[in-house]
Amino acid sequence: MLVVHTREGHRSDMADCPPAKKRRSPAIGEPGPMGRILIRGEYGHDIVDELTPIVGEPIIDKPGKGAFYQTDLASILQIHRIESLIVCGVTTHVCVHTTIREANDRGFECLMVEDGTATFDVRDQEAAIRMINQQGGIFGWTTTATELLTVLSPERTVYKRGNVNADDNEDSTQRVL
Repeated sequence: MLVVHTREGHRSDMADCPPAKKRRSPAIGEPGPMGRILIRGEYGHDIVDELTPIVGEPIIDKPGKGAFYQTDLASILQIHRIESLIVCGVTTHVCVHTTIREANDRGFECLMVEDGTATFDVRDQEAAIRMINQQGGIFGWTTTATELLTVLSPERTVYKRGNVNADDNEDSTQRVL
């Protein structure tokens, strides 16, 4: 499975930070305890140690909330023939939601891991989950990490059309993900 990491940040000269964004978030570019806030190359811009990418995992530096905006994410996914995304990260109602909406507009199937995302306010988390799932999955679907890991478990049998074990009473057209 291809894992792609993203992080929001701007060039050190902030030429890619629109004035309206800077007005709404005046701390961008200001010194903080981990370097200049949301500036590429600063310690606070880096991915947390527990999620350090392994060799071969792309890192997308994005100047906006969505991972597709002014990045080569779409090209990377296309090269790898990716059609479905499993999305985790922070914050659920901002960067994660924006990325899922952008992906949906580009034709990707999206699955957000509810407990693999977070917000500052539980009400925002609940609303973000509800918005993704409404109208039969208007932007995609959500699941929990436990449910996802169960489905991805190598011990789990995955049935595909015409490939059903004769001992099972499953319709041969059923697909279990």
